[in-house]
Amino acid sequence: MNRILTLMLAVFSACQFGGCAATPSAVDVHGYQNRAVTRTAGGVRVLTSVLSPDESRAVYGVPLADKKIQPVWIEVQNQEDRNYFLLSPGLDPNFFPASEAEEAFANNASPNSQAELDRRFRGLAFHNPVPPGRTVSGFVLTHSSRGVKFVQLDLVADGRARTFSVFTGVPGFEADYKKTEVFKRMAEPHEPVVNYTDDAAFRNALEALPCCATNEDGSKNGDPLNLVIVGGLDDAFPALVRRGWSPTEQKWSGAIRQMVSAALSGDPYVNAPVSDLYFFGRPQDLALQKARDTIHQRNHMRLWLSSMRYHDKPVWVGQISRDIGIRLTLHSSTLTTHKIDPDVDEARTALTEDMTYSQNLEKIGLVTGVGAAQETAPRENLTTDPYYTDGYRVVLIFDRRPTSLADIEVLPWVAPYRVINVAPGAKP
Repeated sequence: MNRILTLMLAVFSACQFGGCAATPSAVDVHGYQNRAVTRTAGGVRVLTSVLSPDESRAVYGVPLADKKIQPVWIEVQNQEDRNYFLLSPGLDPNFFPASEAEEAFANNASPNSQAELDRRFRGLAFHNPVPPGRTVSGFVLTHSSRGVKFVQLDLVADGRARTFSVFTGVPGFEADYKKTEVFKRMAEPHEPVVNYTDDAAFRNALEALPCCATNEDGSKNGDPLNLVIVGGLDDAFPALVRRGWSPTEQKWSGAIRQMVSAALSGDPYVNAPVSDLYFFGRPQDLALQKARDTIHQRNHMRLWLSSMRYHDKPVWVGQISRDIGIRLTLHSSTLTTHKIDPDVDEARTALTEDMTYSQNLEKIGLVTGVGAAQETAPRENLTTDPYYTDGYRVVLIFDRRPTSLADIEVLPWVAPYRVINVAPGAKP
């Protein structure tokens, strides 16, 4: 593809998302403690928050973001009977010690300024231990993340450990799920919720779902609904972020400019927006993707929050496929679209295998409902890309407790070999 065609595709891709929304509003640079996420286990309570570039500059007095450094604020309240120690590598195996980060800004400073930098960085750092009956707070300096950050807090004591996995947003990033307020709706449902505790009844409900996502008015079927995720902010989404899945950005002007730049340069854009598909009468509530080294290639999923629960856990119905390039089409107002790998089962299986390494996958199952389409007689999505499938949707059930590969339960519903075999030694 020559440079002129690449430029055309980039421009068309920019138009695909319906113009450019306003630039996101300014961030409150002093509110990181107010938006902290809280978790409790036993007599230990933790609070954590990720700082934006503006907040980190205000707190540290230097532009940490320019060095790809992102402070994570942590407070530990210990009401137990022994000292706890926070393991910083749990947040980032290659975290920055305060002395190293300070040195990155000290070269051009005067001796007095260097001394002040040293006092500030060391004073702001989280200091172990956390004694019984005490509260300790401070920062661990990590590598920068956009969108969301997975914060793993491992606290160890003599003969005891407390572990917290936290999915937290990064300020300044306009994720698509913010627009839909899906996590607020998850906590405060707008419609009656059906909580399934019987596996057979849950399976029947999943198999009764429509086969596919649609266009806006529901008149045409699109990509198959081949994915169900059971879990929320304490299990499923930390597991996805741990394995490198990134949220997609809203379709605002900055995102569009970055898409054009990435298309021209061939660079990756791990938060690139996705086009809308419809289910439950609305576009996806959120989307996630795992990008390759170019914007044209990615494995991506769209998720819709359902009115179902499984043992009180949220149930998300989704669509997953793999983008393998960009092509021209007359079936889009922009004349361009991502081309999908026609073997959509491959993307479904790849996600299942990926999640077995996430530590939080508890159960795997398959249900019917999509409908089989043979490779010799494929179906088409809304942009006429062909796809074929065995007709099943995978069900991934997550839990906060870590589960080893050998202990992942396979629900005895449907068992094609290439899906059932994702975890050697898994319980039948």
